[in-house]
Amino acid sequence: MKAIVLAAGYATRLRPLTDQVPKPLLPLAGRPMLDYLCDKLDAVGEVDAIHVVTNARFAPDFAGWSGGRDGRAPIRVHDDGTTTNETRLGATGDIRFVLDEACIRDNDLLVVAGDNLFDYDLTDLVAFWREKRGASAISVHDVSDLALAAQYAVVELDADDRVISLVEKPPLPKSTLAATATYVFAAAHTGLIDEYLDAGNPPDPIGLFPSWLYRRAPVYGYRFAGEWLDIGDREQLLEADNRLRARAGLEARAAYVL
Repeated sequence: MKAIVLAAGYATRLRPLTDQVPKPLLPLAGRPMLDYLCDKLDAVGEVDAIHVVTNARFAPDFAGWSGGRDGRAPIRVHDDGTTTNETRLGATGDIRFVLDEACIRDNDLLVVAGDNLFDYDLTDLVAFWREKRGASAISVHDVSDLALAAQYAVVELDADDRVISLVEKPPLPKSTLAATATYVFAAAHTGLIDEYLDAGNPPDPIGLFPSWLYRRAPVYGYRFAGEWLDIGDREQLLEADNRLRARAGLEARAAYVL
């Protein structure tokens, strides 16, 4: 199994913090955000390589970070060649780029957004996925509020946890289960990314591909408890920093600064 970390965005809502530092490398409690995610990936024994896809602007930053990281799984940084928010490939486009660049089309994939922070073990997600035999899987979290759910991709599951609906930011959510930009795609399904993109479907956001996929192949939802943070703005960034600072025995901060 190969892991792909999506880190090619430009995080415009966090400017000027992200003018010089890519969002996944912003420090939380003194460590780059991406370190926490890669610790989770390292714990998954099936993952034998971590592929981080970024853009031309920040590729040197990620290369420097990966060179200083001492983890179990080797890390390879991929520069998708884009230089602006307007010319980015999009999350699904970046997955296809890595599949070709790294020659890993015949592998199962564990795909995670680089700004995703959560408590649960990815080993549990992979174990759940393996039980489904040939399906793909998506991590879902109950945000317990319909208004909040409307900000995310909303998932409905049947009694066997198979996805029966997945809608990106619906105005009237039918569920409080939010997709959390963490996926396991079976090798048999990764080839469908070409069909999806070649048909002219949007490459972004990432939730649109599994929304298309579940109508053509079995996709299951893995429910997890505990904390989950999708860091999109300064308020969420400060909250994540202070939560991790508290765990590390550090004082909380009133504002996030580099």
